[in-house]
Amino acid sequence: MVLQRFSWPYGGRRASFCGSFTGWTECPMGLVGAEFQVVFDLPPGVYQYRFLVDGIWRCDETKPCVRDEYGVISNEVLVENNAHPVVQPEPSSVRGINMDEGTILTTMPPEPSSQNSGVQIAVFRHGISGILLHNTIYDVVPVSSKLAVLDTQLPVKQAFKIMHDEGLSMVPLWDDHQGTITGMLTALDFVLILRKLQRNIRALGHKELEMHPISAWKEAKLQFYGGPDGAAMQKRPLIHVKDSDNLVDVALTIIRNEISSVPIFKSLPDSSGMPLLNLATLSGILKFLCSKLQEQPEGYSLLQNQLVSIPIGTWSLHTGRESIRQLRTLRLSTPLNSCLDFLLQDRISSIPIVDDNGSLHDVYSLSDIMALAKNDVYARIELEQVTVQNVTHCLLLLSCTSFGCAIPGEWPKTVPYLFADEYLA
Repeated sequence: MVLQRFSWPYGGRRASFCGSFTGWTECPMGLVGAEFQVVFDLPPGVYQYRFLVDGIWRCDETKPCVRDEYGVISNEVLVENNAHPVVQPEPSSVRGINMDEGTILTTMPPEPSSQNSGVQIAVFRHGISGILLHNTIYDVVPVSSKLAVLDTQLPVKQAFKIMHDEGLSMVPLWDDHQGTITGMLTALDFVLILRKLQRNIRALGHKELEMHPISAWKEAKLQFYGGPDGAAMQKRPLIHVKDSDNLVDVALTIIRNEISSVPIFKSLPDSSGMPLLNLATLSGILKFLCSKLQEQPEGYSLLQNQLVSIPIGTWSLHTGRESIRQLRTLRLSTPLNSCLDFLLQDRISSIPIVDDNGSLHDVYSLSDIMALAKNDVYARIELEQVTVQNVTHCLLLLSCTSFGCAIPGEWPKTVPYLFADEYLA
């Protein structure tokens, strides 16, 4: 952190200060000698700021100036981690303006000054970290919501049917003997069961799915899916967070354990009730973060940039952008079994589906597999013989028969495949 002094030496009866790092909230300035001053402790980075002098917004022409997309001028400062943390005068980008009382914000510089993208990203990360550190997961939990919990003694087949009917891709498991939440049942479990059934490896037969409880499948999974040395999977304690944990710790818990969600337990559990408060997901944290950013969008100029100018996300090779991981895409003719294999091997939640021209046609997500639980479709198909396109047609057929639609002999190519997801998700 660097102590940075801002001053207004051009007179006035009253002066306030605001900047991108204050969320453009006004801060009073103190009169020191003949000038108004204010000091902030800031991390290194690039910031914009303005002065409000006697009710009129002004900027200092002796300091660098920039123009935003609305034509409003602000001063700009680069805070560096050096031994002299003060605002250094530099040639102005605004010319021909009366200096007697500073610059009134009514003119625009001829060219907006450029910013170092690396510094922009550093400033943005600092702001995001501040939001995540000063808010707990309890702040993200909705005031009112419906949360489904399944008993571990519920038959596997019935559990997946409930998940499909309720539009759930994951659900906490309650163990009545232990009197607590002991695990999660997810779309990944459904995928693993299908792979075992279709490869004729004895796990749970179709009829056994109607009788065997979830707990039996969880024990079987530990034996069937072992490490490279053939050892069985090790059962690990339930990963969870507390409602008092900050968002940084919750997000890191999800990422480091490579899970899609984590149960939120009450910090002070009631011995007579369930400790589970809700589920935490990265998407839920992101929504909360976006709501906070909307409250002070001016403070995060990085968000005004185009996606192509920021090195984030996964890019395909033809874009010319380097990426740690190549963008995985699949064709409509790809067998469903291969699609599921890629989802598991690459540890991703969805894959773009493209046509022969490479144009985006759809996105197949791991949670889409739950649609096969409707009317036991999974028991009547072969994963190796069914393509992604076949599955989409199958879902469309199910949705139409469920809602009494006419079924044509051959599906028109103009029918959007996302149509089925609107009813079966």
